[in-house]
Amino acid sequence: MAQPVLEFERPLLELERQIGDLRGFAEGENLEIQEELRRLETKAARMRHEIFSRLTPWQRVQLARHPGRPNTLEYVASLCEESMELAGDRNFRDDPALVAGLGLSAGAPLVWMGHQKGGSDVKENVRRNFGYAHPEGYRKAARLFHMAGKFGVPAVAFVDTQGAYPGIGAEERGISEAIARNLKTMLSLHSPFVAVITGEGGSGGALGIAVADVVLILEHAFYSVITPEGCASILWSDSSKAPQAAEALKFTSSDLIQLGVVEEIIPEPEGGAHRDPEAARRTVREVVLRHLARLKAMDPEDRLRRRRERFLKLGVFDTDPDLTPREPR
Repeated sequence: MAQPVLEFERPLLELERQIGDLRGFAEGENLEIQEELRRLETKAARMRHEIFSRLTPWQRVQLARHPGRPNTLEYVASLCEESMELAGDRNFRDDPALVAGLGLSAGAPLVWMGHQKGGSDVKENVRRNFGYAHPEGYRKAARLFHMAGKFGVPAVAFVDTQGAYPGIGAEERGISEAIARNLKTMLSLHSPFVAVITGEGGSGGALGIAVADVVLILEHAFYSVITPEGCASILWSDSSKAPQAAEALKFTSSDLIQLGVVEEIIPEPEGGAHRDPEAARRTVREVVLRHLARLKAMDPEDRLRRRRERFLKLGVFDTDPDLTPREPR
C-alpha cells in the first residue's frame, strides 16, 4: 500500500521521483544525463536538510503519526534474536492494542511490551484499536512487570499511543485503576527498565508503561499530557487550531530533554523513521542495549531509588530568590 504524503514533504518527494526516473536513463555513458543527475541529487540533499532541520511542532506530530514508522513488534524483532508474545491479563481477555512478551537480546533474557497501532492496514488498525489500550492491556503489562521482577530480568517498553481507550467499557473495567496500579508496580520494580517513545506518547496511556529508569525518545516523536487537537478543543473550542496548541505544549524531543522528562534523543534517519525503518530500528537497538548494560551494572536498590527520585522531581522548579516574597519591614 502506498504511503501517505505529508504536505511539507511533497516538493522533496516530487524531486526524488524525478531523480528515480532519470536514473533509469543513466545506465550508459551519457555524460549530460549523469551531470543532471548529480545536480538534482545535490538539490534534493539540500532541500531535505532545509525541510527537516526546521520542522514546526505540528509537522513533528505529523511525522510521529506516519503509518510507515516502525511499530513495537518491528522494534522487538530488531532488538531480540528470539521472542515470544504472551497474551491475556488472566482476568478478562487479551488486548491487541498493547502487546507484550519475552525475548533474548544479545543472548540475555528480557521482558518487552508496547502499544501496537497497526500501521497502514485499515483492518489491522481497527483490530488493534489504533493503539488505544484497554484496562486488560495494562493488566497484561503488569503481569510481565511482575515476571521481570520475579526472575530479575530487564524490561523494555515501546510507547506509541494517543492515550488509553476512553470508552464506556474501559471505564467499567477500571482503566484508571489499571494504570494507577501499573505506576505503583513500576515504582517498585527492581529490574532495569528502559522506555522508548517511538511515536506518540499520550497522557496516562503512555505513562502506564513508561515509569522507567531511562526514558528515551525518537527525534520526531512527542510526549504530552494531551493531543494537540484535544488541547485546541478545550482552549479554543476548535480542533483546527491544533498547530497552535502544538507550539504551546512544548512536547517535542528537544523541549523534553531540556525539561528533564527524557534522558536521550535517539536520532532518526534524515526525513524520519518511515524513510528508512531498518536504520531506525538498528539505532534504537544500539541505544537501548547501551542503557541496559549501564543499568545492569548498578545496585538494584540504588537504581530503584534513582527511578523514584527521577519521577518525583518532574515539574519541580527552583524559585529565583530575587522573586521570593519578603516579610514586610
